[in-house]
Amino acid sequence: QVQLVESGGGLVQAGGSLRLSCAASGRTFSSLAMGWFRQAPGKEREFVAAIRWSGGSTVYANSVEGRFTISRDNAKNTVHLQMSNLKPEDTAVYYCAAEPGRWVLRQEYEYTYWGQGTQVTVSS
Repeated sequence: QVQLVESGGGLVQAGGSLRLSCAASGRTFSSLAMGWFRQAPGKEREFVAAIRWSGGSTVYANSVEGRFTISRDNAKNTVHLQMSNLKPEDTAVYYCAAEPGRWVLRQEYEYTYWGQGTQVTVSS
């Protein structure tokens, strides 16, 4: 079992920045592929970013490429999502996800473990 707890969400004006964190426990963190997803009101959950176990490989959704950065600290069992130049359309609940294995995963169905989510609201 893997437990994931997100933090760092909040209300920010368009153009601002936020840093989300996800703390993992229950399994060796460096054995986990990690990802971030988001779900806006009335929409399906969508992929945002993912990172390989070593941190050496990342992938992003086109909508956030160049504005968001995913990183991980295996010594602290934490993955981060640095979000910059935020837009109102980034408003959503952001979820952290984990899957045992050393890949970079983009699909929701590929992840077994999920956090409860943290709300990000971007005002115009």
